[in-house]
Amino acid sequence: MYTVLAYFVSLFAIVISVFITLFIKYELERMFREEKDVLAFHICNVIIILMVSFVVHYVMSIYIIGNEVNWLLQLVILMFIILPIYILGHFAFEKYKSVYRKYTTDEKGKVIILNEKYLKKKKLPSILTDYNAVSKETKSKKYKKYWL
Repeated sequence: MYTVLAYFVSLFAIVISVFITLFIKYELERMFREEKDVLAFHICNVIIILMVSFVVHYVMSIYIIGNEVNWLLQLVILMFIILPIYILGHFAFEKYKSVYRKYTTDEKGKVIILNEKYLKKKKLPSILTDYNAVSKETKSKKYKKYWL
C-alpha cells in the first residue's frame, strides 16, 4: 500500500516535471533560434526528470514510509515510467505549438500565412489590458472635484 503511494507521488512529480522541462526546452530552442529539436535538450530533460522523481520516491520511501530503497532497481522502474510520459508529453506539446503558431515562414524568413487559430485564440478582456486607465480616470475625477 505504501509503495503504491510512493509511486503515485512520484508519478505526480514526473508529470509536472515533464511539462516544465518541455516548456523550458521550447524557450531555449527559441532563444538559440533552432529550427529542429535538439537531442541534447531531450537527454537533459530526461535526466532532470529522473533526478526529481528519484528524490521524491526516495524521500517518500525512507523518511515517510520507512522502507529501504534499492536505488538501481528504482532508477530502472522510474525510467520505464518516465519515458512513455515524456514521449506523450513531447508530442502533445508539439501539437499545441503547431496549432497555435503565429505564422508560417519560407526559407528566406518571409511570412507566408498567418495562422487563423492563433488569431482566434482568446485574448484578455480589454478591461484587464487597460486596468490602470480606469484608476487614472477615477483619480482625475476625484482631484478635479477639489480643483474646481
